[in-house]
Amino acid sequence: MSSALLKMIAGRLASAALLLLLVAAVTFALIHAAPGGPFASDRAVSAEVEAALNAQYRLDQPLPSQFFAYLGQALQGDFGPSYRYPGRTVRELIIAGLPATLELACYALLLALLIGIVAGSLAARRPGSAADQLAMGLALLGICLPAFVLGPLLVLVFGVYFEWLPVSGWGELAGDKWLPTVTLAAGYCAYIARLTRAGLRQQLSQPYIITARSKGLSELAIIVHHALRGALLPVVAYLGPACAGLIAGSFVVETIFQIPGIGRFYIQAAFNRDYTLIMALTLFFAALIIFFNLLADLVALWLDPRQREALS
Repeated sequence: MSSALLKMIAGRLASAALLLLLVAAVTFALIHAAPGGPFASDRAVSAEVEAALNAQYRLDQPLPSQFFAYLGQALQGDFGPSYRYPGRTVRELIIAGLPATLELACYALLLALLIGIVAGSLAARRPGSAADQLAMGLALLGICLPAFVLGPLLVLVFGVYFEWLPVSGWGELAGDKWLPTVTLAAGYCAYIARLTRAGLRQQLSQPYIITARSKGLSELAIIVHHALRGALLPVVAYLGPACAGLIAGSFVVETIFQIPGIGRFYIQAAFNRDYTLIMALTLFFAALIIFFNLLADLVALWLDPRQREALS
């Protein structure tokens, strides 16, 4: 690994640390600015009990003291207890829900890459053809339909009307992962298809492609072995925030299909003002976005020699 690459990674990590600190400060300020609290009167708790709970969890201290105390614990891997789930720590809740969330995100990413790259490649081969218009029309439909609309539609059609697939759960019944996977992957599949089409059309007009055609190579061989690698650079750049978005976007999908992932914890934490759980999950997803963006940049360097030369 070159010194320039190490310097770039070190600089990105330093920026990431500052960004996470800013995210923590803004999140902390916002959740404490919201009306009520984890032990507010709307939860039928007497004033004496609420005061005792606030003292136990140090919520009666000044906000700067609470913030820096939380940061000190978080740096040691201790995100505190959950106010919503007595007797359980935030780290235990994240560990319990993370496998289902990651599994759903991986399935959705694989499906989005498979369909998006294939559809974009078919559309780029013959611009303006029926296949191109159909693929891009479906891609536009996938972009326009958010998960909270597409999910109930799929449930209504395939779960209620035809009764082909289960409409809730995760890993308990055969086929219960299809509907949430398609719901989460649809929008990302559409973006990947459009990016692949645009990148491939640009690559197919390059001189080296004309040379490959003059040698008698088939169109499939030209796309797979020559054009696709350069055409996927925009897709790779998009995959950084997309991977984190798939995990964060699973919140809605997990709620619709009753999946036991961390998305349900986040939504319940917001409604119940579970400060420690909100803070930990927000920092977790911010770190994921930073990590996947860095990973996408490293993959782009590996795919594009021109970027490696510019870095060196």
